[in-house]
Amino acid sequence: MTMENRDTIDIGNHSHKHEVEKLLMKLNKPAVKSIKSPDGDTIDCVAILDQPAFDHPKLKNHKIQMRPNFGPQDNKILEESEISSKSKTIHQLWHHSGSCPESTIPIRRTREDDILRAGFIQRFGEKNLKNNFISPSVGAQGHYEYALVFLKGNKYYGAKGTMNVWNPRVQQSQEFSLSAIRILNDADSENLEIIEAGWQVNPELYGDTNTRLYTFWTSDSNENTGCYDLLCSGFVQVNAEVALGSSIKPLSIYNDINSQYQITITIWKDRGSGDWWMLLGSDKLIGYWPSTLFSSLSDSVTVIEWGGEVLNSEANGQHSTTQMGSGHFPGEEYGKASYFKDIKFVNGNNQMLTADNVVSYVDRSNCYNVLQPAFSDNAWGSHFYFGGPGRNPNCP
Repeated sequence: MTMENRDTIDIGNHSHKHEVEKLLMKLNKPAVKSIKSPDGDTIDCVAILDQPAFDHPKLKNHKIQMRPNFGPQDNKILEESEISSKSKTIHQLWHHSGSCPESTIPIRRTREDDILRAGFIQRFGEKNLKNNFISPSVGAQGHYEYALVFLKGNKYYGAKGTMNVWNPRVQQSQEFSLSAIRILNDADSENLEIIEAGWQVNPELYGDTNTRLYTFWTSDSNENTGCYDLLCSGFVQVNAEVALGSSIKPLSIYNDINSQYQITITIWKDRGSGDWWMLLGSDKLIGYWPSTLFSSLSDSVTVIEWGGEVLNSEANGQHSTTQMGSGHFPGEEYGKASYFKDIKFVNGNNQMLTADNVVSYVDRSNCYNVLQPAFSDNAWGSHFYFGGPGRNPNCP
């Protein structure tokens, strides 16, 4: 979605049906093959060179990179992970119905209803950060609420973490709940440069309450750039197996230590090209955000965050019942609470190091909170629990 689409047309008005159709044609590229997912999604297998990324004016002559030149030095970032755990990995629902051929990428098809839910073409695919973003790095006020840990104070070149996957209840369609890794440069607090990835439940964006893998980026607090997943040009995908924005299964089960499912995400700066790469698990290179999309982020990030976020849209001082993580407080720990483990960062020497000295940040501890164990062990590394139920007797 380029700038000409980011107008303020009210797409609820039938006279603007043409603008909706125009956007759909721009986002839904011609498919080599289409797959109907059990959850109702349609996954289009699009030729890799026809993907939305290359609509971006800065990527017109971009030469696609199928693999990064470099990973962080000390970890086996492109090899099999050595993390031991009782937890299990997940898959995407559309895999039950087929697969995409080589030299294509899977893209979740955008429907007219998806755009209509946004209310305005300007809002479709965006995350409103200008007035609502809350971060330990900028201290702004708004309706977004966080329970996370963060690193700040140096230049960083990547982050990693493993999070278990849940299906938190979301009270209202315009609210969401997510668990993610976020890297950002806050040199200009009015124009934050952000990359994030994780899982979320977002009814307004996706039209249901499924738990979905997602990505997000912006170079100006989402004022004129960036979006979720592939809903605008920018992110270059190279993987034929993973569809951004697609439902993931199975999900963790409360009070069942043998049914904790997780994903591992690594985002790091390729010292050869300068691009920011994303790895899912130990072997799925998803793609990259070209450095040309950014200004300060083209060099490094100043803040790394791991944890949960919700949008609380309740009025009259009453808190939303939207859950974060498992919907249970972190003190319940393994099998009951949401966690991040093996959290790491990439330093200026391109080394992947354990993030031991993180600081917690919580907006309303009676609604959502963070529990940081006072130790790191060999299996879990640096880790923490987070989340909560939202509204409860102590969080009215």
